[in-house]
Amino acid sequence: MKRAVCILSGGMDSTTATYIAKKDGYDIVALHFNYGQRTQNKELESFNAICKELNINNKYIIDLDFFKQIGANALVDENIEVPTGGLSEGIPITYVPFRNGIFLSIAAAIAEKENCEAIFIGVVEEDSSGYPDCRESFINTINKAINLGTKDETKIDIKTPLIHLKKEDIVKKAIEVGVNLSLTWSCYKNEDKACGVCDSCRLRLKGFQKANIKDPIDYL
Repeated sequence: MKRAVCILSGGMDSTTATYIAKKDGYDIVALHFNYGQRTQNKELESFNAICKELNINNKYIIDLDFFKQIGANALVDENIEVPTGGLSEGIPITYVPFRNGIFLSIAAAIAEKENCEAIFIGVVEEDSSGYPDCRESFINTINKAINLGTKDETKIDIKTPLIHLKKEDIVKKAIEVGVNLSLTWSCYKNEDKACGVCDSCRLRLKGFQKANIKDPIDYL
């Protein structure tokens, strides 16, 4: 059976990508990162609930404490406020330096160990917060580097099924593949009720609104 590592934060995008992997017939190795983010406990709760829903038993939960040590972003540095004024031009302060590069490097090591042929990641290029490590050109380049830096018999394909979709299309795709969206969490600020005003909440709410579907999670 073909196997894939799915990087699963517990957010809507990574969850939808994981469900797509399942639908495509992959045996899934689920990978989650705790990196000192404000909503770390809630994201881990979502990850575990989604794994239970999909009957995924092979799970890796990796602690990356050094992200907090590096800082320089509002997700891990409590002294930097999460912006709530709406989406703006340029790279936002919620960008965690090279996060996806680090995540994919660790995913590649696990994929090689577990004999996986694919890594699924829910990056979105066109309708996201403008993070540079969500660009298709970056994903393609790091994919080459991964295959150059692993054993000759290791062949890993990074799958990005959502990369060109808009948020409303991701919501529709999530419904189509049977995602239990009430288990997902997108808010950057809160762990009880979503704030509704951070960039991630705004993108999520806009997606649901344009898809004409009610978001099942609670907002302040």
